[in-house]
Amino acid sequence: MDLPVMPPVAPMLAKAAASVPTQTEGQQPVWSYEPKWDGFRAIVFRDGEEVVIGSRGGKDLARYFPEMVDAFRDELPEKCVLDGELVVTRSQDGVTRSSWEALSERIHPATSRVTLLAEQTPAQFVAFDILALSSRDVSTEDFAVRRALLADTVGGGAPLADTGGGARCHVTAASTDSAEARRWFDMFEGAGLDGVVAKKLLGPYLPGKREMVKVKHARTADVVLLGYRPHKSVPGIGSLLLGLFDGSELISVGGASAFTAARRIELLAELEPLRLGDDVVAEGEASRWRSAAERSWIPLRPERVLEVAYDQMEGERFRHGARFLRWRPDRVPDECTFEQLEVPVRYEFTDVLAGGR
Repeated sequence: MDLPVMPPVAPMLAKAAASVPTQTEGQQPVWSYEPKWDGFRAIVFRDGEEVVIGSRGGKDLARYFPEMVDAFRDELPEKCVLDGELVVTRSQDGVTRSSWEALSERIHPATSRVTLLAEQTPAQFVAFDILALSSRDVSTEDFAVRRALLADTVGGGAPLADTGGGARCHVTAASTDSAEARRWFDMFEGAGLDGVVAKKLLGPYLPGKREMVKVKHARTADVVLLGYRPHKSVPGIGSLLLGLFDGSELISVGGASAFTAARRIELLAELEPLRLGDDVVAEGEASRWRSAAERSWIPLRPERVLEVAYDQMEGERFRHGARFLRWRPDRVPDECTFEQLEVPVRYEFTDVLAGGR
């Protein structure tokens, strides 16, 4: 491989902000805004037939996404380096949105499983920056220049459809209008997006530096404690398993696992009186984890309510792990229903690409 920018490259990162930064009135725009994709960050290097899909940690993801290696050879310029995200979409009730669950399942040690998933849940790539094209290193040029070059370099074909046809490489939507960015923040959550990113129009690509700004969704919910999973390697609780009522049915919606070592031990003692029995261990869909060893958990009497912070839902589950905030002794389990959650407008995956509706 002989490119002006060679792997590995640490991606440029973002720092969190409470709100979308605004442009200075009466002056030239400072920021470019984009929807924040919730996929696997990937810097793609293509030199002819050679393709490297660099992860945020520097590993090559090409083994897990063989269909994307083919797509990069078919759809990208002969020599280029692009920054973006790998996503997997799923259609439900006629709406196509990105699916974190389907994407996370793509990382599997078995080659046969990788091949099967490449056919069943093929990935797509959404580019939002370009670092090199042909023999030209553009990483040192302003983002405004790079964005215009990216728009001329990638995409143009209809996105991949459930029927199998279509392009796999796209460019994300972008705008210099902060009002538009705030509208995206509310609107595009229904397409599986994670928030909004702001990038300075003037400035080079800075690997590993937090030079961008991200504004993510943050919400709270009251949930029922279903049980817990013991920690694998230290004493105490590994994660709390959470549920919400749908009518009279209590449905598992995810877990919370970020605790200190001391708090894990305290929780174990605190929850012991709620156990159904010392020998009662449940198996099944209390989480997204797939291995048999990780699917066993300790059920508890569903009597306690806790408040958790979460970003968004994917179907009937928290898209990512929730964060324990506090116990809610003032709440009864029956009050913990799906009705308390915000339901975003359901937008299509294609609406969030450059040139979307």
